[in-house]
Amino acid sequence: MIKVSNDASKKIVSMMQEDGFDAAKDYVRVGVKSGGCSGLSYELKFDKELGENDKVFEDNNVKIAVEKKSFLYLAGTILEFSGGLNGKGFVFNNPNASRTCGCGESFSL
Repeated sequence: MIKVSNDASKKIVSMMQEDGFDAAKDYVRVGVKSGGCSGLSYELKFDKELGENDKVFEDNNVKIAVEKKSFLYLAGTILEFSGGLNGKGFVFNNPNASRTCGCGESFSL
């Protein structure tokens, strides 16, 4: 399962509306791809459709779609939003990551 913090939920719903998506029926697609300074990097985008290999979760008024391959790397992750002075953006708190880069956008197992 992937969880979404209160702050991340508010930001996602707002961004979805700005981009013409409906948080009540559309999805936040979370994934993992090769790359980044630690070996794997996170992907985050909005999507209106599900694929046949997607797992779907709903937490804090956000529907999350994850391809099964990426889910192996993301199980137990909490998606948070940081708006502090040290940076602004989404943060993946991933218990499976053994090492993350300084920017928090890539990780390794």
